[in-house]
Amino acid sequence: MKRSPAQRAAASASVDLLALAECVEQFSAKTVALLGDFVADEFQFGEISRVSREAPVLILRHRETHLVPGGGANAANNLAALGARVLPITAVGHDAAGDALIAHVRSQKVDVSGILRVKERTTPTKTRFLAGWAHTVGQQVLRVDREPQAPLPPAARKKIEQLLRAKLRSADALAVSDYGFGVATPELVRQATTERKAALPIALDARYHLAAYAKSGITTATPNEAELEALHHTAIGQNLEELARSGRATLEAMKLRALLVTRGRDGMALFEPVGRLTRIPIYGSNQAVDVTGAGDTVLAAYTLALASGAPFLEAAHIANIAGGLVVMKRGTATVSRQELLEAIRREAGGAGS
Repeated sequence: MKRSPAQRAAASASVDLLALAECVEQFSAKTVALLGDFVADEFQFGEISRVSREAPVLILRHRETHLVPGGGANAANNLAALGARVLPITAVGHDAAGDALIAHVRSQKVDVSGILRVKERTTPTKTRFLAGWAHTVGQQVLRVDREPQAPLPPAARKKIEQLLRAKLRSADALAVSDYGFGVATPELVRQATTERKAALPIALDARYHLAAYAKSGITTATPNEAELEALHHTAIGQNLEELARSGRATLEAMKLRALLVTRGRDGMALFEPVGRLTRIPIYGSNQAVDVTGAGDTVLAAYTLALASGAPFLEAAHIANIAGGLVVMKRGTATVSRQELLEAIRREAGGAGS
């Protein structure tokens, strides 16, 4: 099988591909608690009928609406697709989006007892309008976001803490998906994990407040390059010295055991103590079909690999392959355990070619 230079580079990295497959085979025996913001990703598809007389805008003839799990709900969805038992801890509103999210995760046989319904709370919803002509692929022309207008009430926050403590008792790892809607906070993680099992891995994906989680008990974090740039008020691009400086500074300031930075078409960078930096080339094509929700897939695969006992480098390679697979799918998507296993075995089979 002919492979790209990026794939050959990935295969030549210092990782045992057969060990990766053995790790993924353990996924179905693991339980992962997930604390975070459930988001509804709504896609409104329509055909362009004409330009409006009222304003220079397109008129779309509505064809169909899809609503799928986004944010932390997408991470939970990916954990379930990868074979894990998932214990989500979150809060949603008494609204149609909240109903749809709960119905979806329940259909995936995910435990919904940790999903709190909160009166007068808006379930975060991102509505994307996609327009196209008949028999063409729709292109996004507008996105409308609906967000909670107030913090979680104190009673709801206390209940979330109680749920988190209870779920952690049977978990092999904790994934934290903080999209900034108030469910996951550094204080909550710190309070709830004080009595956790010493070896319990805790992986964080925080959209806005990564540094706030310093000294909260987090084991590792998975920011993308843009989030790392925002944290350090810098630009990285192809400046590998700046990448190394920013990554090491974050690792040390947050007292992490590892930091995994996702870099889009430039792959990933794994930082570990004692100045160790491993660059991992992108898996598959660098022409992504859709990167929506790719970070949720990375968080799920990385956390589950750590729960299965993988070292950080092996877990990063597994997450890299999972991310490479999901960006070739349109919309908010997942990667199954079988897909991941097949991709790893293809790499192992072609490593000598």
